[in-house]
Amino acid sequence: MEVTATRNNQSQFYNLDAVALAARPPLKHLLPPPKLKPSEWAEKNVKIPAGNAVPGLLRLDNAPYQREPMDMAVNPDCYRITLMWGAQVGKTMLALCIQGYHIAAEPASQMMMQPSQDDLRTWLETKFNPMAEECTQISGVLAKPRGRDGVNNQKMKSYPGGFLMFAWAGSPKTMRGRSAPKIVCDEVDGYLRTVEGHPVGLLWQRSATFGDQRFLVEISTPTIKGASYIESAYEMGDQRHFFVCCPHCDEHVTIEWENVRWDGQRETHEETLVAIDEQKPDTAHLYCPSCGCQWSEGERITAIRQAESKGAGWKALRPFDGHASYHLNEFYSVFRTVPAIVRDYLDKLRTGDLQTFTNVSLARTWEEAAEEIDPDSLMARREEYSAAAPLGVLYITAGIDMQPDRLEVEIVGWGVGEESWSLGYVVIWGDPMMPDPWNDLDDLLAETWEHESGAVLPVSAACLDTGGNKGYTQAAYDYAAGRTGRRLFAIKGVAGWDRPVVGKAQRKQSGRKRRNVDLFLVGVDQVKLVVSRRLQLTVPGPGYCHFPADREAEWFQQLTAEKLTLHYVKGFAVRQWKKPDKARNEALDCRGYAYAALKIMSPSFKQLAKRLKIEGSEKIPDRRVRLPAAKITIPEPEEVTEPAEKSGVPENAPATVEVRIRKSHSLDKQIKTRKAGRGRNGR
Repeated sequence: MEVTATRNNQSQFYNLDAVALAARPPLKHLLPPPKLKPSEWAEKNVKIPAGNAVPGLLRLDNAPYQREPMDMAVNPDCYRITLMWGAQVGKTMLALCIQGYHIAAEPASQMMMQPSQDDLRTWLETKFNPMAEECTQISGVLAKPRGRDGVNNQKMKSYPGGFLMFAWAGSPKTMRGRSAPKIVCDEVDGYLRTVEGHPVGLLWQRSATFGDQRFLVEISTPTIKGASYIESAYEMGDQRHFFVCCPHCDEHVTIEWENVRWDGQRETHEETLVAIDEQKPDTAHLYCPSCGCQWSEGERITAIRQAESKGAGWKALRPFDGHASYHLNEFYSVFRTVPAIVRDYLDKLRTGDLQTFTNVSLARTWEEAAEEIDPDSLMARREEYSAAAPLGVLYITAGIDMQPDRLEVEIVGWGVGEESWSLGYVVIWGDPMMPDPWNDLDDLLAETWEHESGAVLPVSAACLDTGGNKGYTQAAYDYAAGRTGRRLFAIKGVAGWDRPVVGKAQRKQSGRKRRNVDLFLVGVDQVKLVVSRRLQLTVPGPGYCHFPADREAEWFQQLTAEKLTLHYVKGFAVRQWKKPDKARNEALDCRGYAYAALKIMSPSFKQLAKRLKIEGSEKIPDRRVRLPAAKITIPEPEEVTEPAEKSGVPENAPATVEVRIRKSHSLDKQIKTRKAGRGRNGR
């Protein structure tokens, strides 16, 4: 009876199931998501794809310095963060986590900018897409490729609450008419400034309509002092550095290159290079700048991981006003060791590329005050060669500069680590619109050079400048057409610091017969910088330049004619090569073109040394050579020269350099002098 009464009483409820559901604990999917900081969300959701050093869920304990700048993305008092960071410290991952947070946790429209379209494509394929695929929180909300519910391609990815649109600095049209409140600009020091202004400034200005919602993240390794955008942006912020606690004295200190020591180390780069064989990078350690105690690798890593828990971490040099700027070098990476970084430094020192180490590892700008080179100091380094091609020469190239009344050619021998020997410099007089100078050039490039080992070396590759007015360019095309198989390459110099030494070949068609010509674009700014840096090396070895004893002073004046200057265009610093009025620079151009020929061919010095049976060739790395060249004792040779004959050079012709070319097929090593004004008929 009681049971029946109970059931009758329950009948007054019209929905018993709803009552039962209400009595249960709330279902998880009905609750609002917890409010997480970007760093907390990232550690719960972001997975590092397989193939990386430490795949799996992101652990910020390995990079605790990422937490604060990551969380600044939701700080209402912050509108801009600047990361002037070095390599291997996770600056790309930090940006990805911020972007992922604004896709899945707190949706907002975003813009992402890379220096070029290729950089953007690489970032999508190797960074963003793999992370999105591993993170279900992101992949679950992104529109499906080729779906009807949104866009997902290489221009934009949409999701509920916003979109992620892409742009690259080399294309102003990808910035026009587009805006978003959240902006990430990666590797900003690689951006080309447009006539409208700097690309970062353009994106930032177009986001002004979003008011307090807009937020900018700009990331880069720095480049040149005075011309580095990221350094200028960093100095505008509050300039934060990451402090750690010394495991011996508990002082809060930063980890700096100046506190690294190793056996064999010298006071200066120059002294270290002289004693390069005495360096022992495996003994490298950090030392506390406060107490002077040596840190082990374990102590360094522990100090980084425990920095924030011990009251250290990020500390600003200036008051915070909404712009937080951060500086971090490679020594803060727990995946790198101090000895490994020192080995990188010594490698860069050997090859004359300290700028890369300074920019990428130390996250500091490079000072270029020493780019002006004294020609007299180069002349003082002239030396007698023991053979037409000294023992260190393994490969020979030529650089050809075309002028309205002549061709100028330098023959360069290359060895281990791209150490170079100038073997000859020739001026071939004649109008390039006529066949005679080109016939003489054929003869010159066909000559062979007797190597000190007794072998005979040819000119293995040559680059011909095709610049000039239309008529002369066509003449150069006509000569180059069909000669690619003979490793003569038509080139065109292009300015711009973002360009590689040699770009991909472009197919051109030449003449009435429409013959194909492969035209290579050469980044002349970078080439001149490489040549300039190597001319400053004073110790024989990788990158060092050798000059023959008979080279005239005028040639050295041409080689050093251009100076790297810094001037301002619309308020932005711009680096540019300048030469005095009426100064000649053909020798510099020819050396750059000979170097371009070497980079096009990219020969294996190890295989070349084996072919010539050079002692120690088995120790030479195959491609990227970083070992110092072997020390060679060069005996004084006996030379026989022919007296210079009178030439038919025009009276108003510019001064030329008399050059002696050693012809290897002459057994008595006679030296033939190519004189100005001798055409094919006068040979």
